[in-house]
This record gives sequence, C-alpha cells and structure tokens, in this order.
Amino acid sequence: MKGNAYCISNLKIKKVSVLLGLFLVSCTQLFCQNQKLVDSLEQVYISGQYKEQEQLSILKQLIGYSNDSDKILYFGEELIKECQKLDSLQYLFSAWLQMGNAHTRKGDLSEGLESYFLAAKMASEEKFNYNLGLVSISIADVYSIMGNHENAVHYYANAIAIHKGNDSIRHWASALENLGDEYLTVSKPDSALLMFEQSGPAFKRLGYTAGIAMNIGNKGIAYAMQGKNEMAIDNINHAIVMFEKLENYYPISIFLTYMSDLYLNKNDWNTARDYAQRSLELSEKYGLKDEISEANLQLSKLYELSGDQGRALKYYKNYKAYKDSVNNIAAVQQMANIRTDFEVSQKQMEVDLLNQQKRNQKIMVIATIIALVLICIVAIGLYRRNRFIEKTKKLIEDERNRSDKLLLNILPEETALELKDKGKVTPKKFDSVTVMFTDFEAFTKFSQNLTPELLVKSVDYHFSKFDEIIEKYGLEKIKTIGDSYMCAGGLPFPSGGHAEKMLLAAFEINEFIENIKNAEVREITHFDVRIGIHTGPVVAGVVGTKKFAYDIWGDTVNIASRLESNSQPGKINVSESTYKLIKNSFDCEYRGEIEAKNKGMMKMYYVHKKKGDSNHFSNSNKEEFHSNNKSQERAS
Repeated sequence: MKGNAYCISNLKIKKVSVLLGLFLVSCTQLFCQNQKLVDSLEQVYISGQYKEQEQLSILKQLIGYSNDSDKILYFGEELIKECQKLDSLQYLFSAWLQMGNAHTRKGDLSEGLESYFLAAKMASEEKFNYNLGLVSISIADVYSIMGNHENAVHYYANAIAIHKGNDSIRHWASALENLGDEYLTVSKPDSALLMFEQSGPAFKRLGYTAGIAMNIGNKGIAYAMQGKNEMAIDNINHAIVMFEKLENYYPISIFLTYMSDLYLNKNDWNTARDYAQRSLELSEKYGLKDEISEANLQLSKLYELSGDQGRALKYYKNYKAYKDSVNNIAAVQQMANIRTDFEVSQKQMEVDLLNQQKRNQKIMVIATIIALVLICIVAIGLYRRNRFIEKTKKLIEDERNRSDKLLLNILPEETALELKDKGKVTPKKFDSVTVMFTDFEAFTKFSQNLTPELLVKSVDYHFSKFDEIIEKYGLEKIKTIGDSYMCAGGLPFPSGGHAEKMLLAAFEINEFIENIKNAEVREITHFDVRIGIHTGPVVAGVVGTKKFAYDIWGDTVNIASRLESNSQPGKINVSESTYKLIKNSFDCEYRGEIEAKNKGMMKMYYVHKKKGDSNHFSNSNKEEFHSNNKSQERAS
C-alpha cells in the first residue's frame, strides 16, 4: 500500500508510454489510409474552391484525420473562428477536442486539459452524452499523466458510466482498461484486476486484438505486483507474442523494461538485468531509438548498483549517444515543420489577396444596390460574434478558476500561493507533528465482489466525510492511497494542541463509521476502519514539477502506519509520545509493545473516550447525522 517510491514513479511512466504506443500504431494505419484525403482537403481549403456551407465540414475533417499536431492546432483555430461567426457549438466541440489531443501529444498538458474542459462544457450544454464520455476519457488520461490519481479515477468512472448507458462497448472497455492501468500506478493490483476482468471479455467480443494484448499484459503486471511471478511471466509473454503478430514492438520493449523495474525493486538484480537486456536487443532489432536509449539507461543503473562501474559507464555512454541522436532528429523535424508552415502561410496570403481583389471588383459593381443589406448583415454578424467571444472567454475563465480551486485541493493554501509565486516550495522541518493513518478492514475482499461504480462511490462517500472532519479540526489532509487515508496536525505552521485535535477527529470518524451502519444510506458499502496515531518530527514539502504533491517524510510517518496496521476495527491505537500529550484529557489503556524499525520496542495505547464524557458525541449530533443523510437520499 505504501510501496517504494522509485517503483511507483517508473510504473507511471511505463503506463503512459504503452498507451501512447498503441495509439500511434492504430492511428498510423488510419492516417496512411487517409493521407491522400487530408492532402486533397488541404489543397481545396487553401485554394478556396469550395462552397461556403462546406467550410466547417472541411475543417472538421482536416483536424480529425491529420496526424500533424501543429496543423491540427492551425486548422483548429481556423475552425473556431468560423464557429464563432456561425455560433455552431457542435463543430466547436470537435475543434476543442482535437486541439486538446494535439496539445497533449506535444506534451503541453495544461493547454490540453484546458481544451478538453471546454469541449466537455459544450458537450454538457448540448446534452451529447456520447461526446462527454469521449472527452472524459481524455481528461482522465491527462490527469493520469500528471500523477493526479484522484481526478483520473473520477473521470474514468464518469466515462465508464456514460458509455455503459450509451451501449458504447469499445469505449466502455477502453475506459475500464485505463482505470485498471491507473490503479497499477498506485500499487493496487486487486482493484486493477477487477477492471481488467471486465474489459478483457469486451475486447474479445469486439475482436479488438490490440486491446486484448494490452489487457493480457496489464494483467501480467498486476500479477507481478501480487507476487504471482509465474502467472505474470505467462501473461506478459503472451502479450509480447500478440504484439509481435501486430508488428507493434514499442509496447513489447516497455513491458520488458517494466519487469526490470519490478525485479529491481525486489533487489533481484540478475533477473532485472535479463529483462533490460531483452528490451535493448528488441529495441535495437527494430530501431526503436527512444527505447534503445531507455534500455541503456536502465542497464547503466543496474550495473552501477551492482558495483560494475565499467559496464555502467559503457551503457551510460550508449544512452547519451542515442539520446543526442533522437534530439537531433527532433530538431531537424522541427525546422522542417517551421519551413512547411511558412510556405503554407505564404500561399494562403496569395490566395487571400486574389480573392479579395475579386470581391472588391464585385462590390464596386453592386455596392449601391446592396449597401444597406450588407450593413445590416455585418451589424448582426458582429453582434453574434461578440456575444460568442464573450461566452468563450467566460468558459476559459471558469476553467482557469477551476484549475486554481483544484490546486488548493491538492496543497495547503499557503503552500499553493508560494508555489504559484516562486515556482517552488522550500522544504520545512517540524519538530512536533501528529500523524494519523486510517485503513478499511478487509477492503480487498470487499472490492472483489463490488462493481467499479459501487466501489468508487463507497470509497468516495467515506473519504469525503473524512475530509469534512479533518477540515473541521484545522488538520491537514496529506493523501489517500487506495483505501488508506493519511492526515497530519501541527503543519503547515507549527501549532499547539494538534494531538488532542487529532484524537477528536479520530473519535468523530469512528462515530461516523458506526452511525452509517444504522442509517438508511442506499447503495453504499459499509467498512470497518482501523486508526493509528503517532506524534514526532517530520519534514514537509512539495515534490515534482508537473506531478507535484504536498507530502511528509520521516520515521513518524512509518510509525503511525505501523500503529494503524496493529490496531483493531473501531479502535484508536496511539504511540507513547502521543499518549503523553493526551493522557490528561482522554481515558487510555496500555496494550503492550511493538517493534519499530530503527526505534526498538515501542509502547502502544488504546484511547477509549474523553475524560468526563460517557460518550464522545451527544444525541443531538447523532440526530443531525441521520437527518443530513436522509436529506441527501431525498436529493438523490
């Protein structure tokens, strides 16, 4: 649940690369078949030899069939301009969606996300559920690349519900597969397999070979995380064979490097080197320069860890050589694109000038007849254009405000402001912080019998209430990992009384868990919760540049996690350091010792209630809880 950070980071990179590799293969075949159509449409548009009512359709096909991201952005802007004149939201949806795809492929994730949100807004307004489902998958993919697991899961779940309702089997299965892949990035193989067991049969019914291969390979990765090495090897080898038949060698080399990462994380360096060597040989055989570079880098790391500095240097030099080669090719391609864009713009200017001269001659002949009509048309057009521009600006402003709100949901307010102002956050050490971990009892067993929708809905219901309680007591939520919830008190500014506040929050969480078992809350699975609390020093800061997150480190975090795993459902297990801070305010029971890494034996205590209270919460609080839940049910 709290796996090695090195492994998790690399899993995310591999996931995105594999999905992108599949996308490029399938799309390359499509683009080759339609390249003549794209070239023909481009010439027609540049020459102006088309009817006025055909302009939007031509632009839509240009951005839909082209594989050139820069051209998609250029013609997308042209389509937006024309849509603003005609107030056409349907074509505008296509423009924003394809421009989002182009930005994302270029690595401009923030611009891509902004375009996708504009497309989603228009799909919602026009009630195009199918379109909303498509763009929801794209939004989830971007959040996954950015490392925002919570938002990625949310939008994948939305896409699954929409496509299931529309009976769009292929998109439904793809959303399930991507959601499962997202669970792999946070080391949740059980949840991932629940998704894969649904998407795999759907791909088989459709005869979608690339999806079947990806499903089998992803299952292999999940099995590897569970320690089922033989099943993992069988699945990944099966996926590799299928991709070889499809002549798609890009994901094969990535699967091999992925397995190398997993075995490195288990300190099995020999097996890790074997996988990395196979990846290198395959990449060299088929000229996959990016993967040759990555395989050389992986081998360099492995030999360096094993103390073989000579081979480590050799492979690192190979890595640099191929990396420089790829960069040089990219630079040449960029210059070629600039040159092509310049030539296209020059030809467009000549065509525009010729058309303008013809229009001027025609206007001079009939100006006296249609002058008033033209003035009226221009006035109406300007009015509609201005109204549309204002509407589009409002959409962009709403999404920018939403992005700021999302940032505040990820980071403490002061930390978010520091990040926006300075571009980075200075790490801070806190001498006394109280850390709490919660975990659902037998969650894996429950999740195997739940649908994806009910699983996500139930976890969200519980964690949303946890968020309210933590905010109520002025504490700071750090993160969730699967079914585990982590928070802290005494930061981002040092403060007193954080241990007592954390105990009050823990009692209220337990009270909430007990109350919902008796309340009439429909379609929610009920869990028992274990709680562990420890007080000690931590270091806090923001990690990453694009996939940033506010996090804390130190033995205090590990000890709190250990206390939680040694607790019992409905119990609050605290360390001796926390006990000393709260013993005058709460009734506690000594329960023995546990061994903590680097700390020796540590005493544990159960906290039963606040001194002087027969029950921590009054009857009025319980009545308010039941009343709120009934109100929510009536609203739903």
